[in-house]
Amino acid sequence: MKFTKMHGIGNDYVYVNCFKEEIENPSELARFVSNRNFGVGSDGLILIRPSEKADFQMDMYNSDGSQAEMCGNGIRCVGKYVYDYGLTDKTQITVDTLAGIKYLDLTVEDGKVSKIRVNMGEPILKPELVPVISPEDPAVDIPIEVKGKKYNMTCVSMGNPHAVIFMDHVKDLDIEVIGPYFENHTCFPKRTNTEFVEILDRNTVNMRVWERGAGETLACGTGACATAVACVLNDKTEDKITVHLLGGDLQIEWDRETNQIYMTGPATTVFDGELLGIKQ
Repeated sequence: MKFTKMHGIGNDYVYVNCFKEEIENPSELARFVSNRNFGVGSDGLILIRPSEKADFQMDMYNSDGSQAEMCGNGIRCVGKYVYDYGLTDKTQITVDTLAGIKYLDLTVEDGKVSKIRVNMGEPILKPELVPVISPEDPAVDIPIEVKGKKYNMTCVSMGNPHAVIFMDHVKDLDIEVIGPYFENHTCFPKRTNTEFVEILDRNTVNMRVWERGAGETLACGTGACATAVACVLNDKTEDKITVHLLGGDLQIEWDRETNQIYMTGPATTVFDGELLGIKQ
């Protein structure tokens, strides 16, 4: 099975061109390739498939084998892959996901995609659609108790669930200890991604993320989008911000007139490879 290793500011996935490859058990394959000792090493697996509704379809699986609705860093890499590997010559493409069709604008330099702007769609704030069990609608700055400590969170879905927690000194957070308790808290029927966010100024934030099914990752595109929405709802930043993540920066803009979220960032190809003896 041939594959390509790619990353969006450190959020890395194994990509498989399913125009050429057939994958029978993607969950099992995701667990195998994600293993950083015995597999390729990644945060998960992304399959690029034909689509009847869009130019391409993206199927995304976490490192634990669970399927996720959407991945912001992953979809930027899909845009780079399909152009760089000759699946399209268009610089404006559509990609179907479990969170709906997304619209990508590709910036090409020297024949390769260097940057991608993605229309991530509308943020979902209705608690039952996030989903989150909440006493407030929308779930903005509501209390949550985790391991005996009280926090306040704002919950947003970008096709997948997010809980945004504002705090100081996020670099000092013991995220490996606290992350799983947020992810599996009883108020999240489908578990959650959790963003721990430090406000630097009205245009800039630091963010660390505990991803559902993957643990801490170097970046999360949908999480950065959810963070931007939470920042505006809590009057902490302007509508357009730079999000500093462990792997790099993303520019996020919430167009309030159209209620669309735009994410801009890079995508990087690491290497091509082939798994021998893998039957899928």
